[in-house]
Amino acid sequence: MKTTVRRLPLTKARVNLGQVVRRVHVNHEFFILEKDGIPVVGLMHVDDLEDYLEMQNGSVKEQIQTSAAEYRRGAARSANAFLADLKTPGGKRKKK
Repeated sequence: MKTTVRRLPLTKARVNLGQVVRRVHVNHEFFILEKDGIPVVGLMHVDDLEDYLEMQNGSVKEQIQTSAAEYRRGAARSANAFLADLKTPGGKRKKK
């Protein structure tokens, strides 16, 4: 999906707030709102915001790096094996 960033004067955004929010929600567009030509705030879809916040958290970033290293070492398992473990009754899963 192509990322679209639009710049919009704050006064115009205020008048068209419903339409701007719909475009953010439906099309995952980004808006930079400006006051007197100066960027003051950005609007983004909540999913994109959550992804951004996760990336800012050092522990999440560390977990991503650790899992990537495990994958490169071949310590990963197939999705079918993972799903089979999740379906194991009683929550007793095989340890690898």
